Amino acid sequence: MAVRSKWQSLPTEAINPATLGIDKLAPADIVEGMLNEDRKMLAAVQREKERIAVGIEIISQALRKGGRIVFVGAGTSGRLGVVESAEMPITFGTKPELVLAVMAGGQDAVTHPSKEGVEDNYEEGARSINRLRPTRKDVVIGVSASGMTPFVRGALTRARRAGSKIIFVTCDPRTELQTFVDLTIAPGVGPEVIAGSTRLKAGTATKLVLNMLTTGAMVRIGKTYGNLMVDLQLGSDKARDRAKRIIAIVTGLDYESADDLLKRANWNLKAAIVMQITGLTHARAVTRLRKAHDVVRDAIGEDAEVRLKQLLEIE
Repeated sequence: MAVRSKWQSLPTEAINPATLGIDKLAPADIVEGMLNEDRKMLAAVQREKERIAVGIEIISQALRKGGRIVFVGAGTSGRLGVVESAEMPITFGTKPELVLAVMAGGQDAVTHPSKEGVEDNYEEGARSINRLRPTRKDVVIGVSASGMTPFVRGALTRARRAGSKIIFVTCDPRTELQTFVDLTIAPGVGPEVIAGSTRLKAGTATKLVLNMLTTGAMVRIGKTYGNLMVDLQLGSDKARDRAKRIIAIVTGLDYESADDLLKRANWNLKAAIVMQITGLTHARAVTRLRKAHDVVRDAIGEDAEVRLKQLLEIE
């Protein structure tokens, strides 16, 4: 009698009949086969769009109330959470403690295989999230392609006990955690090109979902003006150059004048835009932004799309 393991029935571990002969294909045919599978992956993410939208609203509401976003995962799933967390301060000017990531095996596991069995350690997952002292204001996003990772389950259980909102991102639509969490987003991507290699379709689908959750939430809380990043950290020449170009686009100023405006705004890009459009001093512009909950559109009373289309001469 054949012995079945608990992993054998997982979609992420299934054998893909379309790629059984991949080891004898020419490079161009390997590429074509992978593209065919990725089309299926995109369709799977598309089917989850309503749930992703709900997730954006959960996260944006939490951020407005002073909560944090915490990603929890192991292996590829954990690394994707780490990447998402690391990119938020750079892209949206968030404080480092606002978007966090807990990785099974710690920081070393980001670039090296995690310690033996750590992703199977339920208690360590609970301890790891407990160190962050989760609260009712926070949103904890568990990421597990298989939906079974004990480390992630332990972390989510502890976060649930603290009253945090729980979002679970997995590639197994059948996961029983659906009854335990506030929201499950589960693109059913099917078997991988290489059996069990969840860095492929599952990883790409997860990355897309996390991108939409964080980007959507940041847009909702005013981190952009139209589709322009206006909460940049201006600590590098590249970032300052981008800020000047954004001011030039939004206000019509030339590059040198944009530089002067940014200096008068103490390198606060949002304040600089409000100053130029409203004619307010720096102090009054900052006050108006604060009253508008840091949303540039509300502070200046103009729709970004209309203004940018006029300035960029877009029909």
